[in-house]
Formats: sequence, structure tokens, C-alpha cells
Amino acid sequence: MERHGFDMKILGLDSSGLVASAAVVENGILLAEYTTNYKKTHSQTLLPMLDEIRSMIEMDMQSIDAVAIAAGPGSFTGLRIGAATAKGLGLALNKPLVEVPTLEGLAYNLCGATQLVCPLMDARRNQVYTGIYEFKKEMTDYRMSVVENQCAVDITEILDKLNGLGREVVFLGDGVPVYRDRIEALLKVPYTYAPANNNRQRAASVAALGEVYYAEGRTVSAAEHQPEYLRKSQAEREQEEKEKHAQIE
Repeated sequence: MERHGFDMKILGLDSSGLVASAAVVENGILLAEYTTNYKKTHSQTLLPMLDEIRSMIEMDMQSIDAVAIAAGPGSFTGLRIGAATAKGLGLALNKPLVEVPTLEGLAYNLCGATQLVCPLMDARRNQVYTGIYEFKKEMTDYRMSVVENQCAVDITEILDKLNGLGREVVFLGDGVPVYRDRIEALLKVPYTYAPANNNRQRAASVAALGEVYYAEGRTVSAAEHQPEYLRKSQAEREQEEKEKHAQIE
């Protein structure tokens, strides 16, 4: 969404899932994006990708207005790496952070869609990180509206909600191939799947939505930012189980 007359440059980062991505958006225009969906860990890729972008567009890091970060949910390790990178940049450059909920950033890949947009991230244990979004045209722009806020639920729960809404829906995210059979068996409304160019996390979308949120004043300091996990980590759950058994004994 372009903000005419508002001069801003936003750096976007997303390491919330299997994808690692960095991008720069300035005044509604994507200047650069570097995205990989491969086996390397984000700690190996995120900063080199950012440095490559900075070099290619000859960007002075002080010229950015804010760092937009995919703030969660997602991979616990990936979120921590992204948070540490964003916080480090924010502190070093004295710039604010824009916390973009991961599912909102993912849904923004399909800005302008006439269908409901339902991103699905595989959360394992038969659960997905998901939400439901729609886009409404306002003057010459599209504004994203939250129909169902991001949550961690059983795949059948979100499909039931979509059936209840009775509208066509488009799915995207790494949870689609995992739960495709369930979608096709249980969904009763028309549906499609997003194509390869926009069916995974993209820092361009995080930066573009971050631009909107920055214009609305939705920022935090680097020191304030904490990832939004939505549920406890496996290590935390295992520790709780141990403590519960210890109490019983």
C-alpha cells in the first residue's frame, strides 16, 4: 500500500519458518529482496543476505526508518534469530522496530485478493499456525482486515470456521502440503492454493505491511521487542511434564 507524501524506507526481515528473507521497501516500491528456502540455518544466511542487499543497492543503513520483523508465531529458533538480528540492528542504528505478526505478513503476499486468505504454517502435533484475512479496497489502496486473528489450532478447527463463513478461500504457507489431504476432504467452500511465487514467507510483504504500520505509528523500541510464540516450546512442555511427574511421585 503506497503512502503518498510520506517519505520512508523500511527494512524487512523474516526467519519465522523454513524461509529466510530480507528486503527493503521505500515509499511503496520494493528496492531489493533476497529470499531462500533451503536447508541452511538462518544464523548462517540472514546477515549475509542483508549485507548482499545493502551492497547491491549501495544503501547506507542509517537511511532506513525502521526494521520490520516477522514477530511470530513460527519456528522458535528462527524467531529468536530474527529477533536478535532486528534488535541488534535497531540498537546499533537507533531505529524503531515494527512488529508484523507472521500470519499477517504471509497473508499480505496476496494483497488485493477477492477471496478470504488463510495462511497455514505447520506447527506439528496436528496443529497449524493460522488466521483468516480479507482485503477491502479503500480509494486507491487495499487494506487488510483480520477476520480471525492468528492462532495455533488443530487443522480441523480452522477448516470448520472457513466452512461456517461460507466464502471462497485461498490457502498459502508451508502447512498446505502437510494438510492438503485434510483440506480436500473436509472443506465445503470453493478454494484455491497460492502459486509458487507467493506461497511462502517473503520479507517484501513484511516490509510493505511494516510500511503501513509504521505510518500508523505502530512501532516499538529494539529493547522492547519479544517474539510472539503463541504456544510453549517442546523443551518447556517436557520440563512441565517432568515437574508434574515429580510432584506425583
